[in-house]
Amino acid sequence: MHVNYNCTANNMSSGSDLKGLTLLYNRTAKILVQPIVTTTTLAPGVLNKGAPWLAAAHQIVPQSSAIIVVVLLIITATVYLAFRPKIVYLIDYACFQPSSNLRVAKANFLEHQHLSPLLVDSTVNFIATVLERSGMGDETCVPPVLHYIEPYCGLDEARAEAELVVFSAVDDLLAKTGINLDAISVLITNISAFCPVPSIADVIVNRYKLRGDLRIINLSGMACSASVNAVGLASNMLRVMPRGSHALLVSTETIGPSYYEGNTRSMQLSNILFRIGGAAKLLSCSRGKARFRLGHFTRTITAANNDAYQCAYQEEDEEGNLGVALSKDIMNVARDTLKVNIMATAPLVLPASEFLMFLLFFVAKKVFCRRNTRPYIPNFCVAFEHFCIHVGGPAVITSVQRGLNLSDKHVEPSKMTLHRFGNQSTSSVWYQLSYIEAKGRMKKDDKVWMIGFGAGYECNTIGWVCIQPSSRVDGPWASCIHRYPVDVSKIG
Repeated sequence: MHVNYNCTANNMSSGSDLKGLTLLYNRTAKILVQPIVTTTTLAPGVLNKGAPWLAAAHQIVPQSSAIIVVVLLIITATVYLAFRPKIVYLIDYACFQPSSNLRVAKANFLEHQHLSPLLVDSTVNFIATVLERSGMGDETCVPPVLHYIEPYCGLDEARAEAELVVFSAVDDLLAKTGINLDAISVLITNISAFCPVPSIADVIVNRYKLRGDLRIINLSGMACSASVNAVGLASNMLRVMPRGSHALLVSTETIGPSYYEGNTRSMQLSNILFRIGGAAKLLSCSRGKARFRLGHFTRTITAANNDAYQCAYQEEDEEGNLGVALSKDIMNVARDTLKVNIMATAPLVLPASEFLMFLLFFVAKKVFCRRNTRPYIPNFCVAFEHFCIHVGGPAVITSVQRGLNLSDKHVEPSKMTLHRFGNQSTSSVWYQLSYIEAKGRMKKDDKVWMIGFGAGYECNTIGWVCIQPSSRVDGPWASCIHRYPVDVSKIG
């Protein structure tokens, strides 16, 4: 996933480059050029229309000039406030904290694979190699059904797993915010592999007796980027709803139903890396009690490309076992998708000087295409103090770190989350945010960049601005934050 802009190293087609450059140009024009053109075009007309009236008013009542100016300013401010997009806030969030009896040490996990009659020796050896390099520690957790040597996950077991995570996270969020349930106008849930009838969103409505005119969206099949995508969807809905509306977002992944029982290596990766986890978030257009303000949301989807579309693909193996196959091209696809997302995000977040430098270097590389010219990597550290990178594995985190030229401190939340909780799919970025706060590193006005990758293939990113840092250490890191960071260099 190394974001390398060298024209010979990134292996992107000229068509993809042209699309990226066009997108970059359009964003630049919208942000920098359009306001200037609009202002210079309309200003002469406004002055010509208003000058005679202002001059006449000044001659008739010279002493009222100040009053006229004040009235015009009030009218302008009123119009601006009436038509500007509403600001979306994160009131608070809560992460599921698994019980210690769900812990699965790597040695125990590997022993179960050895004892399984479903797996051949070569598959077990492959699992042992991946597990050793996974970057995970011995405190990650799996649902109860996966503690059996031959796991069986029926409908009841899948429901139990989903309800365990979802209800715990929502209960914690409601306790932290103290919100009246009738104030929740939107409910968005995302679980990729488990789509029961009624939906998980309906399960939540039934459990908490939410209002009958609630707007419900249940996302599925979007994998690890769905949580970030849900924030963008909720923000769009809140901006067209009455002020004071709230949106409840619940993210998790049920790993029991998606457990793979075969010997195809590309399908075994999800068994090895994925662990139980979930998060609940409360968004609103009301600033009251808010802890973060939404800065930007950028979505990049490459499903129109067949290689990208099939790099994370649910299918059956030769023996009819259902699983999710991860293509060998997934790292290249993720790298290229992140590159396009960066090009769309850069004009929104980078200072003008840094963005112009990035734009000039990008154009120069495409024009001259010199192999030995060192690519210019935008310094996103001037735009963000903290980074929450999807914990797909050590290679994913390291590639993003190198591609964005981040320090070890910047990727520490990602690596520590992977070590302590494993790959929790869609909710992992929230565990990273919780880590930053538990360490006391979040300050008022600090900016956070969440980067999520998912099937499709997608790269979704959001930016947050801290309004009120947490005043206490709570959540999933409360009992172990004193032990972190740990040295993971020998783990994976």
